Amino acid sequence: MPGIWELALITVKFALYFSIFTAAGTVFTGLIFKLNDVRKFTAVFASIGLFTTLLSFSLQGAALTGNLSGMTDINMLTLLWDIPASNAFKYRLVGLVILISGIVMGRYGLILSLLGGIIALWSFTRIGHVPNQKMLVLEISLLAHLLAAAFWIGILMPLHRLSLNKETIQQAADLGHNFGVIAAIIVPIMILIGVYMSYILLGSFTSLIGSEYGRTLLIKITLVAGLLAIAAANKLRFVSALKRGDGMALFHFNKSIKLEWAIFVLIFASTATLTSIFAIPS
Repeated sequence: MPGIWELALITVKFALYFSIFTAAGTVFTGLIFKLNDVRKFTAVFASIGLFTTLLSFSLQGAALTGNLSGMTDINMLTLLWDIPASNAFKYRLVGLVILISGIVMGRYGLILSLLGGIIALWSFTRIGHVPNQKMLVLEISLLAHLLAAAFWIGILMPLHRLSLNKETIQQAADLGHNFGVIAAIIVPIMILIGVYMSYILLGSFTSLIGSEYGRTLLIKITLVAGLLAIAAANKLRFVSALKRGDGMALFHFNKSIKLEWAIFVLIFASTATLTSIFAIPS
């Protein structure tokens, strides 16, 4: 059973994942699909990401000292700053500052935000079990996996906003269709990368079902499978119905988007747990 500081770190790490992926992904989709009104939403989540980045760093100090004073202990935080493991924090901090700076610079600033989002996502390749393998191809694979996931979650807010109003039903249908075309290429690659990384990290089916790490990973895989099923329903049923102007399809489409959000929450929660308390079986 994880202790209080481990639970706190998992909670903050979950908030970190959710906010950064949402902020970066919304920037990606805003640029790719030339969407308006994504700046405020992105700024909110990027700010949450920046706050939780700083909080997670301070919590590490508390975890090492065993009390809250470690969060503001200059000597402890300086020690943490100087160790190689803090590189992830530094990348994330720089990436988020660049992302937020780009948001306030106008339309072309989103290109700067794109760079910031990529740097922030790259920081996740610097922590957890992947960097311990010391394989560049694995780290690049993870980054590609993270970019695809961010792109997916980034489309949800624009789709949700457009699906709230019957006057924007065709815009929702067009955006859903265009996303589906790109996702048809990205999602299979995302799945293959996930399978590859799981094989490298675990090495056998026995490790997958016989360890806490493997079983938590299975939960995550099951959630992703559910996400794919919803995405397929959106593409094959609801988007086509929206193009025909079906008002009921708008209702179902909106509900499916909310369900995708909920599944992403569970995926991030399982990922935060995987990278925090479970060791890879040897």
